[in-house]
Amino acid sequence: MRKVLREVLTSAGYHVVGEAANGRKVVELYWELRPDLVTLDLVLPEMGGIDAAREIVRLDPDARILMCSAIGQKPLIAEAMAAGAREFVVKPFPPARVLEAARRALG
Repeated sequence: MRKVLREVLTSAGYHVVGEAANGRKVVELYWELRPDLVTLDLVLPEMGGIDAAREIVRLDPDARILMCSAIGQKPLIAEAMAAGAREFVVKPFPPARVLEAARRALG
């Protein structure tokens, strides 16, 4: 998913400043890089996307998080949004949907 998101975002002019293979690294990189937008998968090793979102938002309530997942169950989407995700995109997704969600999350 990281590769697809990177390609979609960079092709639209966004600059990807970092990538992480697990939720703990996402939180570490957030503090190091302070990106304008964080994209998270719901399912990540070591720390899931929802827990990573909670941790980021706990320390920075203004963080902008876009959650992506193949799991589109409404309770999980609601939990992700409650954890701090501003947008949620269900895979597979067309690039236009990701870009629309990124713009809204940044807005």
